[in-house]
Amino acid sequence: MSFSSEAKAELCQLRPDKKSAAVAECYGVLLYCSSFSAREARIITASEDFAALLPRLFRRAFGLDFDTLPESGKSGKKSFLITDPGKLSRIFDAFGADTRATVTHHVNFGVLEDEGCMEAFVRGAFLAGGSVTDPDKRFHLELATAHQSVSREMYTVLLDLGFSPKESRRQGNALLYFKKADGIADFFTAIGAPVTAMGVMTAKVEREMRNTVTRQINCDSHNADRTVAAAQEQIEAIRRFAREYGLDSLPEPLHDTALLRITNPEASLADLAKLSLPPVSKSCLSHRLRKIMELAEKAE
Repeated sequence: MSFSSEAKAELCQLRPDKKSAAVAECYGVLLYCSSFSAREARIITASEDFAALLPRLFRRAFGLDFDTLPESGKSGKKSFLITDPGKLSRIFDAFGADTRATVTHHVNFGVLEDEGCMEAFVRGAFLAGGSVTDPDKRFHLELATAHQSVSREMYTVLLDLGFSPKESRRQGNALLYFKKADGIADFFTAIGAPVTAMGVMTAKVEREMRNTVTRQINCDSHNADRTVAAAQEQIEAIRRFAREYGLDSLPEPLHDTALLRITNPEASLADLAKLSLPPVSKSCLSHRLRKIMELAEKAE
């Protein structure tokens, strides 16, 4: 099951406690479904949970049944259809619209009586026309409808609920979308899917941790490369000096430091400082190595 399907399954567990909320949820479903006009209301879904919910939801909201139901036991997308003029008129009446006059759909904000109804409306829209990408891959949630006016008015509803979606168009559909984990998680929390919201935030935290570890590894690797390169340069200088003058010609502190570097080619300056007898500071050891390199340059 995809992450989007799991999100819809969680949302379908909710039961509107008021008829007005059920009407609002159906309103969102119909404005974001496959077809909603004075001739028909057609809802097509691949979600088994949403398909199981629809008959109960419409009976609760309008006291009516679908004229055509999907075949029982058949896999794949399921289609629900209402064509009866009397049923369509009852639905349009519930939304304050007229089947004889309505040409372009608009959101009747009077149907959204309170914040609970607004959230139910958005929930219905997501169930019918929404999708969310697996957050382990990327963060993207969208609501798609064929009605440009509905999308603009949904934008207002989401603003009233505290959200700021982006707008776009694709293949004739108007889109509202979110691309940040926090916004997507808050969206699901608001419409009644806290488990899905937690999944989004968990993915965000894990991604941030992976990025932090990767940056640290890259930083450590870069530092290690610099240490190895510096050590190699120091060793070459020591060998040049040894060929020309011999290490025994060095003062004892420099002689000991040269041997320490030759025998510990991958050690950092801090590690070499601790290995010195007696131990010295990192800056002291660095000074000794610079002095040896200066002497080696004169030997060239």
